Amino acid sequence: MAGARPRRDPASGARSVARRLAVQALYRVQINAGPWQDLVSEFASEPDMARADAEYFRTLVQGCCEGRDALDEALAQWVDRKPESLDPVEHAVLLVGLHELQQRPEVPWRVVIAEAVTLTKRFGATDGHKFVNAVLDRAARASRPHEH
Repeated sequence: MAGARPRRDPASGARSVARRLAVQALYRVQINAGPWQDLVSEFASEPDMARADAEYFRTLVQGCCEGRDALDEALAQWVDRKPESLDPVEHAVLLVGLHELQQRPEVPWRVVIAEAVTLTKRFGATDGHKFVNAVLDRAARASRPHEH
């Protein structure tokens, strides 16, 4: 039908909430290290978890925590400093975005970047979203050249 709006995936809102909670969990683990399982348990009682895709949250937290060294190694090629010296909010957002780019091919790269930019605008430094956008754009071009 001409002029019809594209259908929005009904799970996308729940995934957005899961991403936000995952960024908050990854921020927390940078400040106070601990096992990813503790993060999942801790965040299970968050009021917003009822609106989140809990399984997607768990997958993001587990994947980012277990794959942290590999994600940081990949991230190092697209940033101008060591990943551990990044702002913790931007670092958490980049970990989630890079994990999705590498491990979740069903999520379009444009969605990964848009969600990351939104989260950085909400929680990060004033112009942090520009940095996150640039880094994830470079990562998307490298990891998903067929989509660009």
